[in-house]
Amino acid sequence: MTPMRTVLLAVLAASILLAGHALAQPAPTYAGTATCAGCHAKEHQAWRGSHHDRAMEEASGQTVLGDFADARFTHRGVTTRFFRRDGRYFVSTDGPDGRLADFPIRYTFGFYPLQQYLVELPGGRLQALGIAWDARPKTQGGQRWFHLYPDRKLKAGEALHWTGIDQTWNYQCADCHSTNLRKNYDAASGTYKTTWSEIDVGCEACHGPGSAHVAWARREPAARGADASKGLTVALDERRGVTWPIDAVSGNASRSATRGSSRETETCARCHARRGQFDDAWHPGRPLGDAFRVATIDPGLYHADGQQREEVYDHGSFLQSRMHAKGVTCSDCHDPHSQKLRAPGNAVCAQCHAPSRFDVAAHHRHKQGSPGAACAACHMPTTTYMVVDPRHDHSMRIPRPDRSVALGTPNACGSCHAKQGAKWAADAVARWYPQRKPGAQGFAEAFHAADRGAPGGRQALAAIVADAAQPPIVRASAIPRLANYPARDGGALLAKALDDGDPMVRAAAVRGLRDADPALRARLLPRLLADPSRGVRMEAARALAGPPERRMAEADRSRFDAALAEYEASLRFNADRPEAHTELGGLQLARGRPDAAVDSFRRALSLDATYAPASVNLADYYRSRGLEREAQDTLAAAVKADPGAAGARHALGLSYARQKRMSEALAELGAAARLAPDSARYAYVHGVALHDAGRRAEALKALEGVLARHPYDRDVLFALASYEREKGDVAKAAQRAKLLLEIDPDDAELARFARELAAPRR
Repeated sequence: MTPMRTVLLAVLAASILLAGHALAQPAPTYAGTATCAGCHAKEHQAWRGSHHDRAMEEASGQTVLGDFADARFTHRGVTTRFFRRDGRYFVSTDGPDGRLADFPIRYTFGFYPLQQYLVELPGGRLQALGIAWDARPKTQGGQRWFHLYPDRKLKAGEALHWTGIDQTWNYQCADCHSTNLRKNYDAASGTYKTTWSEIDVGCEACHGPGSAHVAWARREPAARGADASKGLTVALDERRGVTWPIDAVSGNASRSATRGSSRETETCARCHARRGQFDDAWHPGRPLGDAFRVATIDPGLYHADGQQREEVYDHGSFLQSRMHAKGVTCSDCHDPHSQKLRAPGNAVCAQCHAPSRFDVAAHHRHKQGSPGAACAACHMPTTTYMVVDPRHDHSMRIPRPDRSVALGTPNACGSCHAKQGAKWAADAVARWYPQRKPGAQGFAEAFHAADRGAPGGRQALAAIVADAAQPPIVRASAIPRLANYPARDGGALLAKALDDGDPMVRAAAVRGLRDADPALRARLLPRLLADPSRGVRMEAARALAGPPERRMAEADRSRFDAALAEYEASLRFNADRPEAHTELGGLQLARGRPDAAVDSFRRALSLDATYAPASVNLADYYRSRGLEREAQDTLAAAVKADPGAAGARHALGLSYARQKRMSEALAELGAAARLAPDSARYAYVHGVALHDAGRRAEALKALEGVLARHPYDRDVLFALASYEREKGDVAKAAQRAKLLLEIDPDDAELARFARELAAPRR
């Protein structure tokens, strides 16, 4: 080797080492909002006093808005007093033991239209008081104390009581109200050591840790080199250089360049979405699915047409919208620093929708300047949460009062014209717009049919899942509804959805296959163990755990172990919640570890004795081992802890039935049916139990009552048809069988049953 070549190799080796050193630079840290303000004074000034700035603050004369001048508030027999002592703020109310005691207020939580207060309890817990301050002006009904659960009498020991597990700030609220939040729950001691970089939502909550950017900014311009990233953790630049020219014909704008990423929307979604969290090391720039599971359009959360129902925040609604599909981002409408609209009132919409066409009476059919002439009034109607907080629906939809008539969904017209009714509104809209546009939410009829198990629902759902033009959240929401129509196609539809380009759809498809035949799971799911989304990988690992994992190829074993470790880590992260331990118990049972499963179920109940699913799962395990008395005792304890737990009472009724204690069984099954009137299953089982006990007239009456609420429930229809045939009412039974065949024409058992009914009696 020549000397020159030796020198060149040495230089090359040194370069490689230097490059490796550069790649191994420590991860950026949090610099703090005050540091950012040094260069970004305009943005900092806009942020000061915003909802992000005041998301959480230490209680002081500058931050507390409520009346602590010995004010009293009585709710359901408990009188709470708010007062000051030695310059500090206190509340005297019922504590963890149910007795009145004085508690110092540590922090304020939010500021408008309401302000909550946090009290520190042992174990590092911060608990949110159930009584809040109405910060609105007196003219709007504000400047008063009010209870967040006005219709409930909550007692110590209940999850929703202010001292209960569902009001623990460390889990429920913390991640979205502070910056660089680390929950730091210690499962062994049951305590928190929660930390944050900043008490409120500072710059780095959205921009990520900024130390590398600060270092870049402090270099001399010549020394900054070609670092296009400027040391930023994430570039929230999706709007940079983008314009929205308005088409003269349609009056609507189109984005000048296709939005190629979702960085900004996912940064906002971290807190402005209904979601579950399984990691707090996430920062903007990483895929949302690495730490969060966004809720789909589930019946309990949304109406069938996707309108907000429960407290779902904004992201899930926005994902349904035509605006999102066209490339709109959150900051197209909202200033990210002040959180105010970029323009007042209708002017914010006029950025993309020509006011000469849309902000006129010919379009909105209301007097100019009246409340009904506001774009948001018709296209973003509000639902009020937390008693005083109206929030706009961000699905930005065309009003459809005709769907209110057909499907029972709400409509914007009803916000102001409730007395006139939906039919009146639908007729008016039909007159104004005879060539009606259906709107972006074309899934409403399919979801409505599927949620009731109606005929044609499966075909409609299958079409939605296969339609790439549908928003991913819609396709993902259609998949679990398919469970109402048992498939006989070997999972072909879900197998195709496993290849969808969106992780939300892939995760839903994996969940849809969790209870499929083990051989099918072992064939379809191993490749998902290497999915780019952590959420999908975890779903695949959970679905493969147990019998399917024993069928996997050896080449898939290491990926399975890694994905399962991610899944188990997500459960450990949520070890302060009974849901996580209950899920862990199910995993351990699937993998043949019953002792560990029992420990997990018991741990769940030690966290919350009222969490019925843990009791039901533990009792079911005992039942499977022939330990019926242990199952009964477990369920009886659950009912004692929460007499209103319909699931526990239903399971206890079944336990009594297995023991032939029918009087007690009927009492518990009937209680479950009454406590959960929306559950067709509970009412069906109660009806069958009545029939088996010889109370046939009562059984028929009960089942017919269920059918009034659930007209397409297969079990109820089948039972009624059987009992009516037994009674001799063959014609009525045949009508039931005909409807069953319409619901599921491929069901061979139903076809046989229908033929038997049609055959002449001998």
